[in-house]
Amino acid sequence: MRGVGAGRWRRVASQVGRSVTVWVVSTLTMLVLAGILPDFRLQSPTGDSATRIAVTAAFGAGAFGVLSAVVWPLLVRLFLLVPTLVLGLLVFFLNGALLLLALRLNPAERGDAAPETAVVVAAVMSAVASATGGALAVRDDDAYRRRLYRLADRRRRRGPVGPATPGTVFLQLDGVGHDVLLAAVGKGLMPTIARWIGHGDTPGRAVRPTHRLTSWRTDWSSQTGASQLGILHGSNHDVPAFRWYEKDRGEVMVCNRPTSAVELQRRAVEQAGHGGLLTVDGASRGNLFSGGAEEQALVLSIATRRRSRETRSRAGYFAYFSDPANAVRTALSFFAEVGREIGQSTRARIRKERPRVSRGGLYPLVRAFATVVERDVVVAAVMGDMLAGRTAVYADLVAYDEVAHHSGPTSRDAAKVLQRLDRSLALIGNVVEHAPRPYRIVVLSDHGQSPGETFRTRYGLTLGDLVRAGCGLPVPRKAERTHSGAEARAAVRAALRRPGKAGRGEYRPARGSEPIVLASGNLGLVSFPDVHHRMTKEELDARHPALLTTLANHPGIGFLLVRSEEHGGVVLGPFGTEIPLDQLDENPGPLADFGPGAADVVRRTHSFPHTADIMVNSWYDPAVGEVLAFEEQIGSHGGLGGAQGKPFLLSPLALSAPPEGLMGAEGVHQVLRRWLDEAGGPQVPLKKAEGKAA
Repeated sequence: MRGVGAGRWRRVASQVGRSVTVWVVSTLTMLVLAGILPDFRLQSPTGDSATRIAVTAAFGAGAFGVLSAVVWPLLVRLFLLVPTLVLGLLVFFLNGALLLLALRLNPAERGDAAPETAVVVAAVMSAVASATGGALAVRDDDAYRRRLYRLADRRRRRGPVGPATPGTVFLQLDGVGHDVLLAAVGKGLMPTIARWIGHGDTPGRAVRPTHRLTSWRTDWSSQTGASQLGILHGSNHDVPAFRWYEKDRGEVMVCNRPTSAVELQRRAVEQAGHGGLLTVDGASRGNLFSGGAEEQALVLSIATRRRSRETRSRAGYFAYFSDPANAVRTALSFFAEVGREIGQSTRARIRKERPRVSRGGLYPLVRAFATVVERDVVVAAVMGDMLAGRTAVYADLVAYDEVAHHSGPTSRDAAKVLQRLDRSLALIGNVVEHAPRPYRIVVLSDHGQSPGETFRTRYGLTLGDLVRAGCGLPVPRKAERTHSGAEARAAVRAALRRPGKAGRGEYRPARGSEPIVLASGNLGLVSFPDVHHRMTKEELDARHPALLTTLANHPGIGFLLVRSEEHGGVVLGPFGTEIPLDQLDENPGPLADFGPGAADVVRRTHSFPHTADIMVNSWYDPAVGEVLAFEEQIGSHGGLGGAQGKPFLLSPLALSAPPEGLMGAEGVHQVLRRWLDEAGGPQVPLKKAEGKAA
């Protein structure tokens, strides 16, 4: 007992010593800033002695520290309804207001600062205090544990301690392909991953691996919506793309739209017959879908539900920003990232790099949110979940995917993001020894990205323009004058037996036949909303006799999938190629370049109720791995072709090995579910009430 008491007193003394040290450093920082900044003073207008100025600084620093610890969490809770980007901007002003209040609390009323100066002083003091506290706690495990606990949700800390059976953390590195990961490890960009898979850099010393790295193949729809729905809920049936048109509902579904995410999750729960991977004591962080977790933060599929203590989609923001040092550090990093993006995009324009897409407008803010705010909040939430002893945690880190879309999957910009993600993995890995139960960390990706210029850049018109031209509908004058547009017009004239040059508006298709053309990376979807069923090839040819020929023969298009009255479904390629789906194994035709498994995923998508009238996959060059995105992205995913369909799965050796040739997100779900079962008995109930799980 004496040893326990002595240890407690040592911890108390250590904590007091750190607090006093931070207070002294903050006081000195305030004195320095008062000497530098003309609108910040710590003395009366008539002047004071050095001792009185020091006392004023000490009082101000102490009051600011107390207010930051007590008042700041309340302010953050009040501002949870504010849009996230706006909250990031408010961080500085709220901190400055706290400093002004601290100075006003001085009984001698000697401190004062202009409002704009108070913002600067508060930001510097918070950063210095955070750095000082962190430096003092580097070798103090108890202090480190307490500092991490402050990032966790307060109410979960009051919950029961986790059991001795292992918990599992699934960390999704959005958009990082298997080969991109290996290349980054080989270049020394990801030392944490390198250590886990046994790629050490110490000469003469063998590094024993703790994890195994494997790859898996996505479905045709190689994007987060389809992959994450399948991984978390065990079913991504009837998700043909990232966005698609549903004729029976007259609605465009978009995977990252809250209302669509709610409906997709409901369908998956009904199809799979259980609530999801995270049903038992799980946490879902930064995902599109909940996975059945009761603890959710930054989850899109609960964004439209009535706000409550259990369903706060921004609960993770409060847990993180309630610490003012975190708020200031993240805000500073946010603006630094904005500046970094502006500098990188400017350099790309000056060097006339190709391929290149526009990176202006709000994109620098969007990138900074994805690479800084979302990363920091999600990582903090995961650490809090581990310290709370949760059984299963699934978190999505979207930073790489966002940057690779605009800078390219193998660009220097994207490589820098991978470095920072590796540091996040290291930080989460360090929490394992402090958690109340053992943890196994699984890292995986939902898809990769394939490089290549955009369809519009190469051919001067969009897929929508080409479809309209093939239908004989008016198109923008600029698109009409391109080679592709002229060929499409010529095909229409030949099909209608109308020789001669066409004028604008010459062809009058049937009323209501305006097509809806949607893009999901290098996958395009064409639907005719006035026809309430999925049109057949025969119906399409009768209505628009040149359309399918125009699309199939275009050099930027790899193949088409359409329904057929005669064959059920057919794949169309150039020069009149038409292969029934049941013959693709013997004669893959235009699918040959897309590798093994392509025929299976095309046949599966054909079976979906909401597959588009025409499914269009872009051209793919297997020699260099490039595709042509129908969106404005130079790193894309969503269809077949290249690295986008080859994500990775990094799992501890303590878990059973995944099967060879793992295919599809639903297959990954079964593997992850088996690993949870291995950790401590069945984790996912076979059935769960739909209303509670959705």
